[in-house]
Amino acid sequence: MLHLRELSRRVETVLGEITEKFSTYQKQQGLNCRTGCGECCLQPTIESTPLEMLPLALYFFDQGSAEHLLHKLETEPVQKSCMLYQKKSFDGKQGHCTVYQQRPSICRVFGAAGFRDKLGKTAISVCKVIKADLPEQYAQSLIMITSSPPPLMMVATEALKEVDYAFGNTMQPINLALKYALEKVLFIASLSCHNDNSNIA
Repeated sequence: MLHLRELSRRVETVLGEITEKFSTYQKQQGLNCRTGCGECCLQPTIESTPLEMLPLALYFFDQGSAEHLLHKLETEPVQKSCMLYQKKSFDGKQGHCTVYQQRPSICRVFGAAGFRDKLGKTAISVCKVIKADLPEQYAQSLIMITSSPPPLMMVATEALKEVDYAFGNTMQPINLALKYALEKVLFIASLSCHNDNSNIA
């Protein structure tokens, strides 16, 4: 388990750096998410990597709820939203993340982030809710895209791959990525327990 915990610490460091970079840009441009908005959390097809979910998996393991959560992921029907999102309205568009501090990178960059268009130029991806709520700020960000370019989503992706390429290069729907990370943690924990018992014997 020591290897996974060290890996998790490195992931958390990268996630912290990603948060700082993207939130600084979003605040500077005034492109902040609407308070309590959870529209993106309703999309279970949003992808993450098992590597990014490792801190979460270890968190649930330490809380003693990893096996229960894994069972829930395995037995419940296909999730219609991120299973870590708590809905607060009938339509689900209002709510909050139950694991905000441990959320993966997509949840940290989403809202306003840069990408390369077909010509290789920097473009900006902005959530439709933010565009509707803050049209002036969005228009200004487009005007300033050269002088104040948005941080690129691919930079965040590459930074995580550098931590562990094999574990961080497989994109999966967010709930499946969590399931894979939980399976990894529980498997390594079972091996550790077996080795401890063998040493005692």
